[in-house]
Amino acid sequence: MRFGILTGGGDCPGLNAVIRAVVRSAVLHGDEVVGFRDGWGGLIDGNCEELPIERVAGILPRGGTILGTSRRAALEQRELVVQRFHEQRLDGLIAVGGNGTLCAASELSAELPIVGVPKTIDNDIRGTDRTFGFDTAVHIAAGAIDRLHTTAESHYRNLIVEVMGRNAGWIALHAGLAGGADVILVPERPFDVGEVAERVLARRARGRGFSIIVVAEGAVVRGGTTLTKGRLDPMGRPLLGGIGHWLEQELEERTKAETRVVVLGHMQRGGTATAYDRVLASRMGQRAHLAAHEGRFGTMAALRGPSIELVPLALAAGPPNLVPDMELDLAEAFLG
Repeated sequence: MRFGILTGGGDCPGLNAVIRAVVRSAVLHGDEVVGFRDGWGGLIDGNCEELPIERVAGILPRGGTILGTSRRAALEQRELVVQRFHEQRLDGLIAVGGNGTLCAASELSAELPIVGVPKTIDNDIRGTDRTFGFDTAVHIAAGAIDRLHTTAESHYRNLIVEVMGRNAGWIALHAGLAGGADVILVPERPFDVGEVAERVLARRARGRGFSIIVVAEGAVVRGGTTLTKGRLDPMGRPLLGGIGHWLEQELEERTKAETRVVVLGHMQRGGTATAYDRVLASRMGQRAHLAAHEGRFGTMAALRGPSIELVPLALAAGPPNLVPDMELDLAEAFLG
C-alpha cells in the first residue's frame, strides 16, 4: 500500500518524530510513504518526495519538520487536492496538524481516505488528552521563568512573561505553576488589571520586592477585547500581540515599580522536542499508519489515558479544548 503524509500549520517540536514513526511502521508492513512538502500546498502543487527509511534516519531529535509546513488552505482547491491524491496512486493520506489542518482533513475525509495526527504547542485540540509539542513549550517557558526570577529579585522588578495561547491558557498555566509565578493570566478568564496590581503591591508589602506575571497572548482584560497587531495571519485570523507590553505600562503606573516584559514568541516552537514529546509523537505516528493500513479512515490518533486510541477526526474540527475552571481554581493555591 502507498500512503501520503503532510505536516501543516505552525511548526511544532515532535513533527519529525511523527514522520519517522510513520515511515518505520510502513516499512515494517511493506508499505510505501510519500511526503508532501509544505502542508496542503505540497498536495495542491504536486510537490512531493518518496520517503524511504534512509530519509528519516537521524531526524528524531531535530526540531521543525523535514517536509516543511505552510498554512495554505486546502478546501479552496479541493478538486485539485483530490486529483493530486489520485495522481500519486495513494491508498490513504496522513495529515499532521493543528485546528486548521485537521478541520480541512475532516471536511476532505468525505472524499478521501484520511487519518489525522493532532499537533499544537497550545494543547487546544479536542479528542486527545495531550498534543505533542505542548510539553516542550512548557519546558522552554518554565526555564525562561526560572532565569527571570534572579534578575527580577536582584532589581526589585515586576517581570511579565508573555507566552503563546490564542484561545487556551494551557502553556501559561503549566509554565506559570512550574516556574512559581505570582500571577497567571489566561484567555479563559478575563482579568482586572487593578486586581493584578493589588496582588503585586500586597506581595511587596510582605517584603517580597519582585513579582513574576505570566500572561497568555490571548488573555483579555475584563470588559475589553483581545489585543492584536492590526493585521491578519495566513489563516485570516487577527494576529495577536501586545498584551504583555500593555500590561507592562499599566503595572508600572499602578505599582510605581520598575516593570519589564519578555515575549517568548517562537522560541516556544523551536529546537528539539523533550523526551516526552518524542515518545508521544512517535506513538501517534505509528498508530496513524496502522489505522491507514487497516483502512480505518476518518479517524485521528489520540492520547486517551495511557493509550493511543483512534477517535473521530471530526472531533478536531470542534471548538478548542480550553482549560477547565476547576484547574484554574486549583492553581490559585500556588500563586502569590
